[in-house]
Amino acid sequence: MKLSWSHAVLYVQNKEVMLDFYTNVLGFQVTDRGEIGDGGPEIIFMSQDPDEHHQIGMIDTRKEDGPSNSVAHVAFRVGAFEDVRNLNHTLEKVDGINIMPLSHGNTLSIYFNDPEGNGIEVFWDTPWHVSQPQGKPWDVSMNEQQALEWVKAAFQDESNFGPRQDYHDKRRAELNA
Repeated sequence: MKLSWSHAVLYVQNKEVMLDFYTNVLGFQVTDRGEIGDGGPEIIFMSQDPDEHHQIGMIDTRKEDGPSNSVAHVAFRVGAFEDVRNLNHTLEKVDGINIMPLSHGNTLSIYFNDPEGNGIEVFWDTPWHVSQPQGKPWDVSMNEQQALEWVKAAFQDESNFGPRQDYHDKRRAELNA
């Protein structure tokens, strides 16, 4: 059995604030919404992927204040380096959002919180594999070429640094053995 990622559902306190953030800041679209059962709480489904009915869901039944402590973060991959930079620029304009640019060697990521403190990572894959855990702050003002040169210089002496494709080929062989 091979599992593939589909979605996460968040318990939220203020669905209107959260809906505004996920649609207007992160660019999700509402795909469905409605009561769970007869008279139950509303669930809102959102996606950016036409092949996924929902990537994020939210139900406004969260009771406790403060950041969620059940999940560290949810992560989303983007296809272009500029997507990470552009999102970082957008998030800098949103009150209450804390941004932490972090590279794991195999990614250039930004970590941030949503309005209710849930952790989110948006990342772009670099061409390299690096044994994990790794994490070094990076300068989001760099262009793609500068960032890739920085990643290589910062991580090339780490364990198992090498081409991402070599790592994936090895993993495929191990899984098919």
